[in-house]
This record gives sequence, C-alpha cells and structure tokens, in this order.
Amino acid sequence: MHKYFILFLASISANVSYSQTHLHYFKITSHYTSFPDTGRAAGHLYDSVLYSTPAHYSDSSVLIITPEHFNANNSADLIFWFHGWNNNIDTAVIKYGLARQFEQSKINAVLVLAETAKNSPDSYGGKLEQTNTFAMLVTDVLNKLAGEKLISKNCTPGNILLMGHSGAYRVMAHILDNGNLPVSEVVLFDALYANTESFMKWITVNNDHRFIDIYTDHGGTLDETKNMMHELSAKNILFDSTEETQLTNDALRSNRILFIHSVHQHDYIIQNPDNFKLYLENSPFLKKEK
Repeated sequence: MHKYFILFLASISANVSYSQTHLHYFKITSHYTSFPDTGRAAGHLYDSVLYSTPAHYSDSSVLIITPEHFNANNSADLIFWFHGWNNNIDTAVIKYGLARQFEQSKINAVLVLAETAKNSPDSYGGKLEQTNTFAMLVTDVLNKLAGEKLISKNCTPGNILLMGHSGAYRVMAHILDNGNLPVSEVVLFDALYANTESFMKWITVNNDHRFIDIYTDHGGTLDETKNMMHELSAKNILFDSTEETQLTNDALRSNRILFIHSVHQHDYIIQNPDNFKLYLENSPFLKKEK
C-alpha cells in the first residue's frame, strides 16, 4: 500500500468530484455517525413532505481530508465540519469551498465531515447526540489515518474544533454535552438557533474554550445571538463583537468569545469572503504545515 492513499471521490447522485491535487481524501463508513438511528426509523415529516429513511437517514459516510505534508507526532488536531439543512458531506465540501480553503490555510490538521441528515431539512443529530458516540467516531477516524500510515497507531486526538453551518448547531451542542472528548473551539456559521445553554455551559467550564459566532440579519439567528450576548454580560463573561467588515486578525486571535455580524446572506458567509480559511489561520489551537 502506498504511504499516501489519494482518493478522488465521485458522487454520482450529486455529480460531485474532488480535484484538489495537494490534499489527500479518504472516505470511510462508521457505525458512530448520525445515522441510521431509531429516531428517524420512519423518516422525517417536514412541511408536509416525508423524507424517507433510505434516502436521507441511512448514510454513515465520513469524509477525511489531510494536507499534502500532514505530519503528526503523538497527537493529531481534528477539525469537524457539520453541514446544515438540505446538504450532504459531498456537496458541502464543494459548495462552500471547504477543501479549497482548508488547503490554502496550510494548517497541519485533519478535516473531517461526518454525514448527518442527508439532503433533508432536519437538524437532528441522530446517534451523535448520544453519550460517547463522538468519541468512538474520533477513534474510527484515527484508525483510518493509522491504517494509511499517516499517523502512528499510538497517536491520540489533539485539539478538536467543531465548526458548522446553519442547522449544524444541534449536533454540535450535543457533542459538547455528551461526546466525552474535550473540544477546544467552536465556530458557528449563522447557526445559533437554539441549544444556547449547551454552548454557555461549555464556555464557562474552561477559560481556554474559544467560541466564534458569525451571524446575519436574515438567517434566523439574530435574536438568539443577541440573547446569548445578553446572558454573557449578565454573567460578567468577557466577549467582543464586531462587524465583519471591521474584523482583524488581531481580533480573532485575542478574543476568546467573539460575535461577528455579517451583511452577507446566510449561504455566503463561509466563502464570501473566505471566513473558513480566515478562522483556521487565526485559531490558537492549530499549527501550520512545516
């Protein structure tokens, strides 16, 4: 087996292909993803439309992406991205420029996209809402990387970052509550709809935990974001807020809790401008490739 196993994936149903030649792509299936799960055994009814279990709640795929010169010694930093409604891991990585921005960031870490509700208007996180499931998913990811000789068999999780768009808030909140692995940083891309108490609890238990929330006027997150800022103020927890047009690298690096108001639309804040890349580059928990 080659030292680096480069897989250019193609999804026939979504007509998606991966073409970044300086990234290594791996796709596995894991029992420790969201679905299948009993909570959607009969599908999901939304706005009088039934989203069936076979089509939307049976995919246990995990997409793993590493940079060309990825190097991990005793631990590997992991960035988990969770997509929102009416998306899947194959379309999200292309539509929002995640692979491109990850490559351009030159970060020495692993990008992981675990499938949740596939092409469905649904925030339910399935098995990933349950105790220890996320920890077992991380084990499966590390086992795959070890099998491909990218890390040692004794390599452990380093810093874990959770990032997600829109309806991804729910699965991320439950991972914080029940994942049983330390999470260093959370970034919500217009995703603070609910479960704010989970994010607040995680923020307060460790002063090193880092939280970024970028929100828009019309994405449905404005009121809840204001509520969270009010709650932080009431608890005398320091945070900062800024307009996206005035955001600086220094503000990203120096603030543990940061709220960023964007005038862009809900679907454009990830790569218009390249905010995913920007946040990766300025995370104190991630290092550059050597």
